[in-house]
Amino acid sequence: MNCLFVGAGSIASEYAAGLSAGPLSLAGVVDLDADRAAALAADRDCPSFTDLEAALAAVDAPLVVNLTSHAAHAPVTRTALEADRHVYSQKPLALDADEARALVGLARDRGLALGCAPGTPRAPSQRRAGRLLADGRLGPVRLGYAHAHVGRVTDWHDRPDSFLEIGPLYDGAVYPLALLVTWFGPVERVRVADALDVWPDREERRPSAPSHVEAALAFAAGPTVRLTASFYAPHRSREFYGLELHGDDGSLYLADAGATATDRDGVRFGRVGREYVSAPPASPEEPYEYVDAVERLAASVESGSPSRAGGRRGAHVVAVCNAIEAAVEEGGPVPVDDCGATADPPPAPVVRPAASLSRDTSEGSGEGAAAVRLPSVGFGCSRYRDGAYVERADSIATALDAGYRLLDSAELYGNEHRIGALLAAPGAPDREGVFLLGKAWRTNHRREHLLAACAGSREELGIDAFDCYALHWPSALEHRGELRRLAEEPVERREALTFPEDADGELATDDVSLATAWENLEAVYEKGWARTLGICNVSRAQLETVLETGDVDPALVQVERHPYRPRNDLVDFCHERGIRVVAHSPLSAPGLLDEPVLNAIGTDRGLSPAEVVIAWNATRGVVPIPSSTTESHVVSNLAAGAARLTADEVARVDALHDPDFER
Repeated sequence: MNCLFVGAGSIASEYAAGLSAGPLSLAGVVDLDADRAAALAADRDCPSFTDLEAALAAVDAPLVVNLTSHAAHAPVTRTALEADRHVYSQKPLALDADEARALVGLARDRGLALGCAPGTPRAPSQRRAGRLLADGRLGPVRLGYAHAHVGRVTDWHDRPDSFLEIGPLYDGAVYPLALLVTWFGPVERVRVADALDVWPDREERRPSAPSHVEAALAFAAGPTVRLTASFYAPHRSREFYGLELHGDDGSLYLADAGATATDRDGVRFGRVGREYVSAPPASPEEPYEYVDAVERLAASVESGSPSRAGGRRGAHVVAVCNAIEAAVEEGGPVPVDDCGATADPPPAPVVRPAASLSRDTSEGSGEGAAAVRLPSVGFGCSRYRDGAYVERADSIATALDAGYRLLDSAELYGNEHRIGALLAAPGAPDREGVFLLGKAWRTNHRREHLLAACAGSREELGIDAFDCYALHWPSALEHRGELRRLAEEPVERREALTFPEDADGELATDDVSLATAWENLEAVYEKGWARTLGICNVSRAQLETVLETGDVDPALVQVERHPYRPRNDLVDFCHERGIRVVAHSPLSAPGLLDEPVLNAIGTDRGLSPAEVVIAWNATRGVVPIPSSTTESHVVSNLAAGAARLTADEVARVDALHDPDFER
């Protein structure tokens, strides 16, 4: 779709930078400054104009992108709409709420699309924060603090006059306001507001509007947010566009409500009673481009449903700013017209099996495998370290707070009740947002023992069903008693229960074939206690036995996988059949993290050797489940899931394969 840029200042270059990679083309540029218009037009091989109406008559461009100065937004948008052009406007939509509402009405009456910046509620860090919010982590949100420290525009902008005329509300406060309205819907009223005219005496150019404004905003959906917008507080202050929300169960901090690039530590979560933890991206995130919002508006036009949702939100933001000014002058509270704005938050993450399918009913890729949705990285919950149990409750809580959504549990670990308590505690993610993998130990391969083990684990975890329930190992050992809360037993008792010995001191095996054990595991599935089934620590031949003899195919295979033991043949075999592969012990092979090739790749990519290994797994479509009790490692391991290695880097890591590797 052709578009016409109106305004050729610095922001126009930001929009133009993304045009070449998308569906829009620049058909003309308008600016009162002929040289500026001509310079931008020359870069895009299109005509330039100094008169808007002349450009509208000369250029076949269904969409106008309004990039003029603040006060010119409303009249330029009106002219374009009256010429039957769809419009995307820089913020604010207008300086007066009545005019903003009139523009939305004009677009509606003519069947035109109307959008308004900022589009940053769809930027990566903001969407990540929104998904965390939608995940139910905070509980009811009742209080928030939003900042818009635009800074002294005379220091950093080459044409500050437009900013100085309107003040920090209409230029800076629109960023947190647009995000909050996207998440919560409209502001119901301004409770109270105040303004200051603070400015350095040495400055010759001074704001015409108050340079510092504070207001308390009551959202119809519940929260009250204190908003601070300032030209006096520098934009390099600790809070630039910072946003902090507090709920009954936890708190969310977003470092920059107006950021366009992804930021690993830009989102932080802290459940009640715990410190904030970074919630990094766990899968690749693309930076937000200014033109993205324009492309979405154009797509709505081409689909036959011209969107005006952005225009309605932009009008409401103007109404909020007007009401703040009224509250400054007259006192509060001041009601705010919603202007038809509605919430449009990102959906809560759902990390569950897409289906639970038998071989006869499978519709997924691969014969009979039930496809599962898994995050890029999971968290290993084993308490068994170097022959001893260690307390993991704190590290598992940290993992949940950071954003891990796959927990690898097992009755062997003896801490299922701890995980259950964490999942039931305030600030935990919704059950639909967590994939729980459970495993039956080798002494429970007989049907009655396997059913009892699964029932006990479900009770300890407080769940109706596992997302996947698996055999921990393919071979069976003699049953010597139940394993519930194994870690609370004396060491000798643990060993006797989990690694039973015969009279000769050898492992006491049980005469249960793998095919029979899998048949017994299917009884768990038939009872609805597991949505899918899995198997761990298998060879390809053992997996083939399960596929050939079972009625329900495994949806998940978990094996030890790291560069010394990549298991690529097994991985390929699984992926061809739609079976997901989970890699346990991805970082613990002796000497692995000292490998020069991992350090070299990490240096080039800004990753640690451990992060390279995690990214290597994620690039291959394998889900690693690293385990750590150190917060910084918990966070960095998760963040590494957002990295993808090149084919050459993957090959260099694969070359570390050691056929003779043994622990």
